[in-house]
Amino acid sequence: MIHRMAPEMLVRRTERWFVRQGAPTMIEGYGFRSHVLPRMLPALTFVAVGSLAWLVLQRSAGLSKWVLLGVIVAVMVSAWILLSLFVRRLPSFSPRTTVLLLIAYAAMPVIVPVLQLVIDEEVTTPGTLDPQNEWLIPVWFVAFFGVAFVATMLATTYGLGALLKAAIRHVIADLRNSVHLLGRALPPMLFVTLFLFFTGELWQAMNELRWPRVSLVVLLFAAITVLAAAARLRDEIGRVEQDLRPEVLTVACKGTPLAGVEITEPLPPKRLNGRQVRNLLVMLAIRQLVQAAVVGLALFSFFVVLGLIVVTPPIAEQWIGSAPKMSLIPGVPSAMLRNATLFAAFGSMYFSVISMSDAEHRRQFFAPVIEKVERTLEVRAVYLDVRERARA
Repeated sequence: MIHRMAPEMLVRRTERWFVRQGAPTMIEGYGFRSHVLPRMLPALTFVAVGSLAWLVLQRSAGLSKWVLLGVIVAVMVSAWILLSLFVRRLPSFSPRTTVLLLIAYAAMPVIVPVLQLVIDEEVTTPGTLDPQNEWLIPVWFVAFFGVAFVATMLATTYGLGALLKAAIRHVIADLRNSVHLLGRALPPMLFVTLFLFFTGELWQAMNELRWPRVSLVVLLFAAITVLAAAARLRDEIGRVEQDLRPEVLTVACKGTPLAGVEITEPLPPKRLNGRQVRNLLVMLAIRQLVQAAVVGLALFSFFVVLGLIVVTPPIAEQWIGSAPKMSLIPGVPSAMLRNATLFAAFGSMYFSVISMSDAEHRRQFFAPVIEKVERTLEVRAVYLDVRERARA
């Protein structure tokens, strides 16, 4: 292989390409200290500085509070950008730096509530604080910082941000395809759900059901969709073929930092570890969930328009048995929006599960994603070969 760029720089740029593609685990030697923690640093700093800024805002009032809030947000965003540029040029953290960063972040759940208690004692009179509830403050802060750390680590490890952006771009580009698929799937879904939409008992239940409980029902349908998609998509990953002939690799490397690498012989397939397989699974699952969200939004709009046309206020009152509770939208009952949300969640789940077994939908939806997975594996094979030559 011949390339004008130094092999070490070529490897570094290819690793950044993997990160932008939402497949950072394809980097050889991918680990927490060497790759994950440096990219987590901007987000962790944002959380820590934001918690301290919240304490400062507690002692401000009036217009100065909003001015101070604007200044703090500007400083936090600037720090995020500067730290992102810094870690982009930093290959990895030393063990000592890693320990210091983790200790500093672990100390924040202790520092913040202590400062909060000091502020509360300064701005309140003695005896106004409830001693029985004071111990809850550090517990909440520990839980908040712990959840923030775990969520940031998972999102960074598997490149969730880049995958979500790519999925949204694909959905926007394939909007015509999504409408076509919705048109094919809408009649059978309406056959199952349309008559239930005009059920008086359901309107009575939705009139009394609060939005938090409706959200739990939507999450239940989403969980079923994820479970069904995970089982199906794992089979799809197992069928991905690694064709590593020189002409195939040359085409795959176009538009990547490896575009100028000369490939003269086939490369052997590279085995994937568990983390890399999960990364590819997340790549496919996010695309599936975003597609389901688009279908659900279209169904929600359909049922709202249908309800506005058919279900007049007197009809809604007759079904519910009393005056319907109105939503924030003038003239729209809350039961109508909750019904539309319920059927949209069910319809998107039904559509996602059934469509995975439809050959035409698999060809239209899975083919571009599978091609992206195959290209990622082909670029990884060339990247590993270049890396081995550079080390040699």
